[in-house]
Amino acid sequence: MARALTVGLFWLALASAAAAEPAFVGSGACSGCHEAEHAAWAGSHHNLAWTEPGPDTVLGDFDDAVFTHAGVTTRFRRDGAAYVVETGGPQGPWQRFEVSGVAGIAPLQQYLIETAPGLVQALDIAWDVAAERWYPLYPDQLVRGPDNGLHWTGPYKSWNARCAECHATDYRRNYDPRARAYAPERAEIGVGCEACHGPGADHLRWAAAPDAFAGGDRGLTFDIAASAEAEIQQCAQCHARRDPLTDGNPPVGTAFHDAYRLALLRPGLYHADGQIEGEVYVYGSFLQSTMYERGVRCSDCHDPHAARVARDGDAVCTRCHSPAGDRRFPGLRRADYTDPAHHFHDPASAGVRCVSCHMIERVYMGVDGRRDHGFRVPRPDLAAAIGTPDACTDCHAEEGAAWAAAVVATRFPESPHRDADWPRTFAAARTEPGAEVAALLAVAERGDLAGIVRATALDLLQPVADHGVADRAAGLLADRDAAVRAAAATLQTAVPPTARPERLRPALVDPRRAVRFAAARALLGVSTRGLPPALADAMRSAMAEWRATQLAKADYPETHLAIGGAALAVRDLRAAAGAFREATVLDPQRVDAWVMRVRLEAAVGQGARARAVLADALAANPNAAPLRALRAQLDGEVR
Repeated sequence: MARALTVGLFWLALASAAAAEPAFVGSGACSGCHEAEHAAWAGSHHNLAWTEPGPDTVLGDFDDAVFTHAGVTTRFRRDGAAYVVETGGPQGPWQRFEVSGVAGIAPLQQYLIETAPGLVQALDIAWDVAAERWYPLYPDQLVRGPDNGLHWTGPYKSWNARCAECHATDYRRNYDPRARAYAPERAEIGVGCEACHGPGADHLRWAAAPDAFAGGDRGLTFDIAASAEAEIQQCAQCHARRDPLTDGNPPVGTAFHDAYRLALLRPGLYHADGQIEGEVYVYGSFLQSTMYERGVRCSDCHDPHAARVARDGDAVCTRCHSPAGDRRFPGLRRADYTDPAHHFHDPASAGVRCVSCHMIERVYMGVDGRRDHGFRVPRPDLAAAIGTPDACTDCHAEEGAAWAAAVVATRFPESPHRDADWPRTFAAARTEPGAEVAALLAVAERGDLAGIVRATALDLLQPVADHGVADRAAGLLADRDAAVRAAAATLQTAVPPTARPERLRPALVDPRRAVRFAAARALLGVSTRGLPPALADAMRSAMAEWRATQLAKADYPETHLAIGGAALAVRDLRAAAGAFREATVLDPQRVDAWVMRVRLEAAVGQGARARAVLADALAANPNAAPLRALRAQLDGEVR
């Protein structure tokens, strides 16, 4: 009966596709032919990434449960079929909201609330599934009212802007900056089949009549199994810390650097040696690994349909790391890694697990443990020298890093891993980049290092870049790695404006949008007058892409800071003032934007307006030192 129903749904979806020719047809249309894959996907974290609220999806206690944090009380209850959240507290009126969506299934659930038509916010009181309790996702954020940008109704907790595209299939925010309103669209909530395989309408037509189909390879727009890199970049669309360059999901199969700017190894996100620190979602750490370099792909270790590790325990590692090895990776050393001579731990202890030493775990969102995918050899010597964490002292905290370093040196006296020196360079450069210029340039030029590491070396040079640094970095504008090319382009701001367009010519026509974006940013305020026509056209095209990216992210307060800075570069004070104003409307705590608004009013002789803007700024941020200093400056000018 179930089989007959599934097949019936398949043919119904096919008939609908033929009638209306939709690009996306929904995951239910795939189940008739792909039963095993669909069964694995059903109930997975991908399937349940975003669901409608109901008895089968809501795990939290809505039986008049009450939770209080930082003086704000929130009540969770049922009202007929509706799941209701009532919340209020200091400087925030008591309000009633209905849950409109559910995010996730484990280890936590968040509840989504449509606070205005099309505008969905993620409540920051979440449900801990294992402990069966309500808890604050951000316990240190003591946000007192909805006029604060960090409040759950503010721009940084916007489901539309910050989360939805990775919890849905073919999602678009469709933000209208004039109305400050959303009209979101999606093919399917949850990460469905077409999120990874592409729109399925043509594939359904091929399945119905293969001999008559003239649309190409089985009607598929993207073959995720075509190569390791194709698969990894598709997974990275969501499993990466990145800055989007478009609205919502790019077409399936889009190269990563055509849709996003990759977050580099910056403080707060990564430690100086590249280990995960903040919530960075796997891709950036995996790029640093030997496994990535050797061609390992996500599905070698993960079942992509069930969205979990493909084998239990260490079996996922010993599939390749064993005396038999794996013929796909001929350079892999064959050995018995379960032998105590390798791990020198009690076989009954947690320390014997491969992941305990090579994939340290960090907890995010309060209860969500995630592992570093750099697959690193423990480096307690680095921990002792530069303060980075290490797997050894995760367990042996009392003994300390120096003790662990001595033990590792004794057991592995000829280890080649202690030769890596770039983490020490990065640690020093984070506090004094001017003293590490030569070392950072040397790291950037090392072809044996991961692209994200080399790009970070260039990124660390930005505060101290001069003509000489820019000249040396120019050689990397043709590097094989797009992140390196983008970082090299950014450093060209140290070149005089008259020479900059020609220097950046290759970046302006780079095949990857992230590189063209970096080139455009480096050329803000530079005129095309007098340039050769081809170069001027390339510059205008890149600038148009830059502007389109800003428009696609007009719901981000930080976008308006960038727009304001660009307007100042071309001396358009009116546009700059408007952009900085929008930043403060979206986030009243953007002190840097308030400062620019006050200074712009003062610069055009509008002293009274400058004071009025400053009064508004201080009302929203009474303890902000830059604003208080600005008030003292204005008071001094009056006297």
